[in-house]
Amino acid sequence: MIAGFSFHRLYALLDKESIQMRRDRITFGMMLGIPLLLLVLFGYAINNDPKHLPTALVTTSQDHYTRAMVTALEMTGYYHFNHIVESAEEAERLFEKGDVSFVVTIPSDFARRVQRNDHPRILIEADATDPSVASGAISTLGTVAAQALLREQPAAAEAAEAMQGQLEVIVHKRYNPEGITQYNVVPGLLGVILQMTMVMMTSMALTRELERGTMENLLSLPATPLEIMLGKILPYLIVGAVQVGVILVAAKLLFSVPFVGGLGLLLAGVLIFVLALVLLGYLISTMARTQMQAMQLAFFFFLPSILLSGFIFPFRGMPGWAQLIGELLPLTHFLRMVRAIMLKGATFDTVANHFGALLLFVFAFAGIALLRFRRTLD
Repeated sequence: MIAGFSFHRLYALLDKESIQMRRDRITFGMMLGIPLLLLVLFGYAINNDPKHLPTALVTTSQDHYTRAMVTALEMTGYYHFNHIVESAEEAERLFEKGDVSFVVTIPSDFARRVQRNDHPRILIEADATDPSVASGAISTLGTVAAQALLREQPAAAEAAEAMQGQLEVIVHKRYNPEGITQYNVVPGLLGVILQMTMVMMTSMALTRELERGTMENLLSLPATPLEIMLGKILPYLIVGAVQVGVILVAAKLLFSVPFVGGLGLLLAGVLIFVLALVLLGYLISTMARTQMQAMQLAFFFFLPSILLSGFIFPFRGMPGWAQLIGELLPLTHFLRMVRAIMLKGATFDTVANHFGALLLFVFAFAGIALLRFRRTLD
């Protein structure tokens, strides 16, 4: 026994805190869940050097030189030719929709030029909206393409060396030829900032009423759950509109991010995305009992969204199971939509699937939130 200190009182306080921790299951789950989530995501899902990137091949010839070139590119591990098209227009549509990362064009006279040593060339277009995705694949092009032709040429060593020097691989980086990182990051920040603020603020909509003791007054009002939900989320739509305006102006004035698409189409997508976020926050508020729990649940959703949406790390560099989880996140579809509109000038037909996915999130979050709304405090 130390003077003024009682181990018995200390034991009582520790017992009291342990009981509170067991009762607060959300906080206890966060203590275990977040470290495990980070270990799994960084250990298995994150990859800064994506492989097997979807590639379109534009060619009208099937000669053995063309086949050798395609095989050599696939053997690098970076290119996966999953689209064979016959026109540049088809390849352009695939680019705008984000279905491919590369378009390889081999001209019809490629074999004849190889045989005549007449400066054969191929064109490789890369979607450079995310510069980190294309860098590894482009760095291997010159050597791989030349070696593919050398294996097909039955010429002497001198002729082979001449062929290696004559082959020309033209690389065209689309949408961001200078590889400026801000062009990729700043449009993505629009979604990240909106998600962080909208979900966090609306997740406290009902828990704030519980902690202040005003929930009884709210429940006694002659209002339906839908009216209460709309009353809680609509003010935050105005806050989101102000944030969107600030971010878009800053993107243009401070970072000179190109805006080649339609402003109305972008604002319509942003409105649906913000509506999905505030509904998600309201859904979290129906699950939490305190504002601290609401913040923890919001952070638990925010963390995988940042890591698996393609904002920081290349989406196509992740394994299949991680990409599947990423497809279930609103931020993933918003990032694809906003980058396609701002950097590629995409039309509604091109991004309609992302609009549909965001609308699906809106109805799902609203429906679950209304089902979980409690008319009593029990």
